[in-house]
Order: sequence, then structure tokens, then C-alpha cells
Amino acid sequence: MFDFSTITTAIDQFLRDIMPSQAALLVECVLVALCAVLAYVMFAIVMIFMERKVCAAFQCRLGPMRVGPWGLLQVFADVFKMLIKEIISINNSDKVLYNLAPYLVVMSSVLTFCCLPFGEGLLVLDFNIGIFFIMAASSFGVLGILLAGWSSNNKFSMIGAVRSGAQMISYELSIGICLLTIVVMSGTMQISELVEAQRDGWFIFKGHLPAVIAFIIYLIAGNAETNRAPFDLPEAESELTAGFHTEYSGMHFGFFYVAEFMNLFIVAGIASTLFLGGWMPLHISGFDSFNTIMDYIPGVIWFLGKTFFVIWVLMWIRWTFPRLRIDQVVSLEWKYLVPIGLLNLLIMTLCVVMGWIF
Repeated sequence: MFDFSTITTAIDQFLRDIMPSQAALLVECVLVALCAVLAYVMFAIVMIFMERKVCAAFQCRLGPMRVGPWGLLQVFADVFKMLIKEIISINNSDKVLYNLAPYLVVMSSVLTFCCLPFGEGLLVLDFNIGIFFIMAASSFGVLGILLAGWSSNNKFSMIGAVRSGAQMISYELSIGICLLTIVVMSGTMQISELVEAQRDGWFIFKGHLPAVIAFIIYLIAGNAETNRAPFDLPEAESELTAGFHTEYSGMHFGFFYVAEFMNLFIVAGIASTLFLGGWMPLHISGFDSFNTIMDYIPGVIWFLGKTFFVIWVLMWIRWTFPRLRIDQVVSLEWKYLVPIGLLNLLIMTLCVVMGWIF
């Protein structure tokens, strides 16, 4: 499989040949930041379009069709409309926190997005504590949501923010347990090493039943973490108008909107990385010809294919199940997912100690 580190190494060497090392490092940081933001925006556009079309398919309709062929330019038209909309200032709101909240949410989303391994050598951030960093970067997004609800001086926004904070903090525990289950199995927290460990088989197959259970719990908790149906109580339009971002307009609302879709992409990307092999192709022991053909498919295609498959499953869940009550959401986490996840972690640890992993 192609290793993108050959390209990045060549660019690094070229820059160091024509300028001082510190200046080259600065230029590299700027280039990486531009590429990361560009990729973030591009995937956000794809996600919004995919959400509309998948939703339409489940509801037996066509979705946006007027702007561009098959509605392909509808998202661009919406972005332009949002860019020229006025950002309304709310009376009696905390102006500093009100304006800061959307940026905190987007910063959390972008930082976590940069940890996704799109291909071999195509990682922005690859620490030896990568899983820990992902949990930390994704966690402070809830601060932006809480600040948005509190600073808006609106009771509906505040209720939505409190719901979102309680829900996200609770379900982060289940996500952490699932990630820890895979860390125990692999023996590393570094993203690139986690993917490399799946070269001879994806963890969802190598980890027996505990890996499958962890994958299912992760999908449920990840869906709740992104505040999507059936866990969309923080934005329940029938009760709270739009939840914590009711008082936001223009691009401030756009930041919340984009971050929500990209958080779905991030949840799916982490699932494909930890459970489905990341950029690693599908190999079947004994089928050498099949494995050789699979190796010809670029790692980027493998990663994006797995990620968008998980996204489609999560969208299927959203447009199938009705919204839960707040007591059902909390009970599901603390009475079922956490105990099952902890027991599953104990079983995985036992499997590793006894050498029962493939």
C-alpha cells in the first residue's frame, strides 16, 4: 500500500533545503493547518448533502433537487446564504461567552478530526497517547454548548444546554470504556500502531465477542454524543425550539451546524479506525489472490469506505427510531451501557491475559 510519508518527507526536505529549519517548520505547520481546514470543510459539505439524500430515501422522497444537477449545489447555496446573514446581537446576554461558544465547539471538532488516520503516513497528529488525546480534545466541546445555553439568556437554550451537558458527559464514559477495551487488546494508544496491529485482521474479528459488544456500545454512545436522534433531546424542536443554539444566527449558527455533522464523521472515523482496521484492507487467511487484489485498493479508499458505511448505519438509526425521553436516555447509559461495558472490559482483559486473542 502507498505510504504518504514519502511525499511529506520529500516536502520537508525541499523546504529545509531552501530556508532555515525553523522557517521550514513554520511553513509546514501553516500548510498542514490549511489542508486540515480544507478537508474539514469539504467533508462537512459531503456530510450535509449525504444527510439530506439519505433522509429523503428513508422517507420515500427525492430531497433537494432544484440547485444544480441532482441538487449537488444546494449545500453551496446554503453556505452562501449563511455567510451573508446578519449575526444578531442578543440583549442582556454575556457577549464574550456568547461569541466564544461556537468557536470552542468547532475547535474541539477540528482537533479531533486531525487525529483521524486517512491513510498510511497521512496523519496530522499521531501521539503515543493518541486515544487519550482524542478523548480530551472531544470532551471540551461540551463547554461550548454549556456556555452557549447559559450566555444566551434564554430559558429554552439553558434547558437544552443542561440536557446536552448531562447527556454528553454521561455517554463519554461508555465511549471511554469501549476505547479502553481496544487499548487493552492492542497494548498501545498510538493511532498508527492501532491500525498497524490490524494488518493481519481487523479487531472486530480478532477480538471475539468482547470486540463486537464494544463496537455496538460505541455506536450507541457515539450517536448520543453527537446529539442525534433518538438522542436529540438537547435540540428537541417540539419542546425547546432549537435547544442550546436557539439564539444564534448567521455563521455562529453555522459553526454549530457544521460541527454537529463533522462530529458524526469523527465518531464513524474512530469506529473504523479502532474496530474495522482503519486504512487496512480486508484480508482472508488462505485466499492469497483475493488478498492481493484488496491490497491494490488505496488505503484512503478503505478508510473512507468504512467510515461512510458507519455513517450510513448511524443515519439509518436516526431516521428509524423515535426520540427517547430524558429518563430513558439516562437509564440506558447508567443502568445498561456502563455495567455491560465494564463487564466487557473485564472479559477482554481476561482474554488478553489468557492469550485467547487471534
